[in-house]
Amino acid sequence: MEWAQTYHPVGPWLSVILAAAPIVVLLGCIGIFQLRAPIAALLGLLTAGAIAVLAFGMPAGLAMRAAAFGAAYGLLPIGWIVLNIIFLYRLTDECGQFTILRDSIARISEDSRIQLLVIAFCLGAFFEGAAGFGTPVAVTGAMLIGLGFSRLQASGLSLIANTAPVAFGALGVQTLALASVTGLPLLELSATVGRIMTPFCMLIPFWLMVAYCGWRRAFAVWPAALVAGGTYAVAQLLISNLHGPWLASIGPAIISLVVLVGFLRVWRPTTTMPVNEARRARDGEPIPVTDAATSTEAATTLDRKAVRKAWMPWLVLTALVFIWGVPAMKTLLDGIFRLALPVPGLDGAITRMPPVVAAATPEAAVYIFNPLSATGSAILLSAVIGGLLLGASPMRIARTYARALRTVTPSLLTIAAMLALGYLTRFSGLDTTMGLAFATTGILYPYFGTMLGWLGTAVTGSDTASNVLFGNLQRVTSEQLGLAPVLMASANSSGGVMGKMIDAQSIVVASTATQWFGQEGRILRYVFVHSVALGSLIGLFVMALAYVPYFARFVAG
Repeated sequence: MEWAQTYHPVGPWLSVILAAAPIVVLLGCIGIFQLRAPIAALLGLLTAGAIAVLAFGMPAGLAMRAAAFGAAYGLLPIGWIVLNIIFLYRLTDECGQFTILRDSIARISEDSRIQLLVIAFCLGAFFEGAAGFGTPVAVTGAMLIGLGFSRLQASGLSLIANTAPVAFGALGVQTLALASVTGLPLLELSATVGRIMTPFCMLIPFWLMVAYCGWRRAFAVWPAALVAGGTYAVAQLLISNLHGPWLASIGPAIISLVVLVGFLRVWRPTTTMPVNEARRARDGEPIPVTDAATSTEAATTLDRKAVRKAWMPWLVLTALVFIWGVPAMKTLLDGIFRLALPVPGLDGAITRMPPVVAAATPEAAVYIFNPLSATGSAILLSAVIGGLLLGASPMRIARTYARALRTVTPSLLTIAAMLALGYLTRFSGLDTTMGLAFATTGILYPYFGTMLGWLGTAVTGSDTASNVLFGNLQRVTSEQLGLAPVLMASANSSGGVMGKMIDAQSIVVASTATQWFGQEGRILRYVFVHSVALGSLIGLFVMALAYVPYFARFVAG
């Protein structure tokens, strides 16, 4: 069974409307009608299947195989990460270590704004750079809950913070994929993405603070936000331009964390804002201000041995996730066990057509089953090691894992359904139809091309997938319009990072990590405006890079 994608089967505009319908159904059910995520995902999947088969002419057998392929990818690697990070969180919580962990972070600063910068921005960037695929949101969401942040705050703020590092997440795999599908020079793409993201890496910590506590209280910690964001931005710019994409997220994260913690030894805000005050601030209650000199007094009494014990599982996690992310380690583990399984009846059966590609190209559908090198396995191993170091018996560890599995099973099914929708949209060509509509915007294409990357990530749940999906389209369209192909391909990746916070996969990961099941709609509404606003700002910046001589010289180096 072979089938060639067709992008305008019922006329240009009606085809675009139909192609967008599954995403409208999914997001509308979650954000407006407040349906539970599994139901919304199923309705979106059924809508996509009906349109793909009845309007776009996709054979029903291919549609079912594409959905099954996506569901399998949703369980491994995405679901595998979520399950094991929840296991680690529950294990440390049941061993009574999360309270000590919370208090030890208060020794750095009891101010919840500073804690948010350290955990959501710096640590989150590290985990994005090392692993990606939902790991940073899962880890930082769980840690913020332990510090007393509300579930909405922990979920939404983790998603907002996990934007700046996404362009080079998982050791630069997004840029590597972009270079592969476009044929453009890897180092030029890395440098250009780094230059586009520089001002936004500086902006995100300030944006995070304002989203958390409002302008006035955010301004009180502007030096810390400037140090965190400025250090990260400069380091990412230098690494992405002088070295390449591989360390352009994890390197700046480490540098930013070290510099910020060092800075906090010589500076602290004049007033302290405990986390519970931010909750009352959003409810309109008066905010008592605590003197910073006395607010950390209780934290200084912590026993150092107890602190080291509480941090041990998370330090083991950090080390193992980093080791698992090293290419040589992945190669070693894949050499022990890795299966490349072509999806029967789907691999090579669907052909992508111009102008998305230069010539008709069969679409590969190969499922990689690599449980040893998967990031979730590193998290599982770190949880087991951490549990043993905390004194938990093997039986207790096994029982905790069983409870974690029961807890996250509905979320795992939801993630599988979300990825099934994303893969069906991709293999049916629905997302390409939407992309071609963006390509008709003429002089405004630098803005809409950037938002195409935003849309691609929002739909697929991955900046890498967005680059694979639309990277070549960006090159073809930019060449037709007389724009720099490297700029627009890089804009696809840069715009995509802001779509990451509203993709259904990330929202389900966030709700699961914070154990706020069934509230995905509230999380979506919390972050949606931030996502659109930041994506639009990147689009406007790319417009300036394309048309304003001064900015054009900046991006050209």
